[in-house]
Amino acid sequence: MTSRAGIGHNGGPEMTGLTWRSHCWKAARARLLPTLPIEVVRLRVRRAAELGLDYKTYAGIRASTGHDLVAFLFSSNALRVLRAGQVLAPERAAKLSTLGDPRIGLAVPPLTPAMLARAAPVLTATHPAPRLLGNHAEARQVIRAALGKLPGDTVLLIGDHGLEAEWSLAGRLAGYLPSERYFGA
Repeated sequence: MTSRAGIGHNGGPEMTGLTWRSHCWKAARARLLPTLPIEVVRLRVRRAAELGLDYKTYAGIRASTGHDLVAFLFSSNALRVLRAGQVLAPERAAKLSTLGDPRIGLAVPPLTPAMLARAAPVLTATHPAPRLLGNHAEARQVIRAALGKLPGDTVLLIGDHGLEAEWSLAGRLAGYLPSERYFGA
């Protein structure tokens, strides 16, 4: 739809198109994001390193939830413990041991929580994982049972399967991070 400009119109930018909306969103976002003092940024960079996350990931989670991370959920797939008798790789165990408590494991079948606890003693708790093709309500119930009293938006899920990402939504968690991004390739 075109409008006719009257006398004296300078032919300025269209105020209804994509370019204008994009400009408005960018300006609003710039006003929304605070300019953090350098000391706060340094503290957050240090906290991201303590959690084993890159700063961009950590800052995104902080910005979206408004909370710091206090716990991690790890699927047994992300830990690469896939069957009975397998043990957690030493480099993954070392990375997990640097985290504070709680470090919660979700045992994906055929593993049981007891098998995962034996394979990865560095975990502070183990629970059964939601069914990979289960419904949203079931997944929420299983995740909430694993978290106990922890608020979901302070917990990050580390998984290894696209279907596990849905658990993050079901449990209203802070987010989902693929294992290769957390542990490296």
